[in-house]
Amino acid sequence: MSNLKNLHKLSAAGLLISLGIIYGDIGTSPLYVFKAIVADRIITSDLILGGLSCIFWTLSLQTTIKYVIITLRADNKGEGGILSLFSLVKKKGKWLVIPAMIGGSALLADGMITPPITVSAAIEGLRIFYADIPTVPIVIVIISLLFLIQQFGTFIVGKAFGPIMFVWFTMMAVLGVFYLIQFPEILKAISPYYAYSLLSSNPNALFILGAVFLCTTGAEALYSDLGHCGRSNIRISWIYVKTCLLLNYFGQGVWLWQHQGSRLGPGDNPFFSIMPEWFLIAGISIATAAAIIASQAMISGSFTLISEAVRLNLWPKVKINYPSNQKGQLYVPSINILLWVGCIVVVLIFRESQNMEGAYGLAINLTFLMTTILVAVFLKRRKFPNYIIIIFVTIYGLIEIGFLIANMAKFLHGGWFTLLLASFLLSIMWAWYSARKIKNRFVKFVEIDSYYPILKELSEDESVPKYASQLVYLTSSNFNSEIESKIMYSILQKQPKRADVYWLVHVDVTDEPFTRDYKVEFLVPNKLIRIDFKLGFRVEQQINVLFRKVVEELVRNNEVDITSKYTSLNKYKIIGDFRFVVLEKVLSRSNVLSFIDKFIMDYYFILKKFSLSEERGFGLDISFVTIERVPLIISTQDNSELTRLELDHGEGS
Repeated sequence: MSNLKNLHKLSAAGLLISLGIIYGDIGTSPLYVFKAIVADRIITSDLILGGLSCIFWTLSLQTTIKYVIITLRADNKGEGGILSLFSLVKKKGKWLVIPAMIGGSALLADGMITPPITVSAAIEGLRIFYADIPTVPIVIVIISLLFLIQQFGTFIVGKAFGPIMFVWFTMMAVLGVFYLIQFPEILKAISPYYAYSLLSSNPNALFILGAVFLCTTGAEALYSDLGHCGRSNIRISWIYVKTCLLLNYFGQGVWLWQHQGSRLGPGDNPFFSIMPEWFLIAGISIATAAAIIASQAMISGSFTLISEAVRLNLWPKVKINYPSNQKGQLYVPSINILLWVGCIVVVLIFRESQNMEGAYGLAINLTFLMTTILVAVFLKRRKFPNYIIIIFVTIYGLIEIGFLIANMAKFLHGGWFTLLLASFLLSIMWAWYSARKIKNRFVKFVEIDSYYPILKELSEDESVPKYASQLVYLTSSNFNSEIESKIMYSILQKQPKRADVYWLVHVDVTDEPFTRDYKVEFLVPNKLIRIDFKLGFRVEQQINVLFRKVVEELVRNNEVDITSKYTSLNKYKIIGDFRFVVLEKVLSRSNVLSFIDKFIMDYYFILKKFSLSEERGFGLDISFVTIERVPLIISTQDNSELTRLELDHGEGS
């Protein structure tokens, strides 16, 4: 609890870290938002004032009120993010896994769009000096280097993120103020009247609203990185960040005001246009650094999301590395490759940041909607009055559905690609989750106490060759009174396995992020022992290490004796051998499944080929593991009858 309080404690260091980790995506949005709003339209006062009004109220309603004030309250022991939120509320209804999966897959899809659009928008600033510079190769090199360094960890680089982003936000504020003082009357755009007027009268209102949405796409990161920075640091730093963003947007608005009646040229960008000519090289360099940081934040967030999804059984088991001892530092090689390939494909397909604007926003819009649903359930769980929950769902439901309709208008302009990515990722989550549910429906459990005498006698039956001194099985049974029939079949029938002590290990993933608890039950003294681990959804499941620690503690307390029972070894106090038996389920040919269930199980086993094996997924030392394949008999419907024929003696002569 003291660590949790320190995490949420307001500090200068915490504020600086917040600037570096959280605001990369939303902080780089001025690079392309106003450019997307204006597009190829004639610059008019209505377009400028309406665009600024939409930006102001979107940042205020969507980012400030929904995320900074309301959603940050839903912290799971200091952790945030859509899957942490799902863990908080999942007991309220099994259907809540659907918005969690949709939101998670959409957030991952967004991770493939953020690096290309932010880096491209920054590099395209060089066209002010070199109109025909090929930006695609430069963007690909920068993104590739970014993904390449992930395997080494980002702790050292991360130390510089805070100061760089502080320079970035301060630079945007100064540039904006320089223009704002030339025409302070532009501040009247704060009135919501101008947003209403633009959206109700402009024939391109949907496209404009879709462009406006880009100013808040990084809002989800504020919640996802709650565990790294703490609620107080995020809320206070957001005041500075929002002020800098708005000053820059209004500064761009003044520049556009000075160019009414014209259109933006192919290389024009209001963001770079408000920079003094002598400052352009420095400005573009800082923008590129900020874009890289924005990309890094999205990549790190994707790694965290996948690690949580694996623990919650929403994603296949994948290799997760921990490059440093810093909390939250992890690296997922398979996701790193997936994101890199996705980013390169985006760059090659769309090439220009303005072409990516259509693809950007649609996926994260879905995440916003799903978060709204889960937050509403959270508020219900916290016993907020029903009228407050209804107001919350109504306001943000209407806002986000409005944005979704606007973003769907961009479907043919790139939105199709984002939805395709999100659908592919969602299909993986759905197949993995559904297959587990199908399997669990047909797993057969037996009462374990009826096997106590048999196990005790088998352990002492010297006519059976000893299989191992200590034999360990992983069980999915939540209760100590039962066990999978497949485990008893493995011990007693498949190949009778005599051991001095039989161990059952069960892993229960808790709704809290960093739980590390266990309990030990001696079902048969000195013969059958069960260990139940309660591990948080962010804890690495290194069962081999955890099991060894528990056994060492039991030995120290004289609760178990793991000395070898072989006469020649026992007198020298040699420790007996340990062996894990992992039952690997394979699909039986005798199954009779519905078309949907068969498709899900086939998809599941394809995914399983690309995922970690059970023993590696649980961190077991493969030199001490035996793999036994057992048929996964989902369903059998064999009503056919056989008829025995009498032996014809004439046939045998």
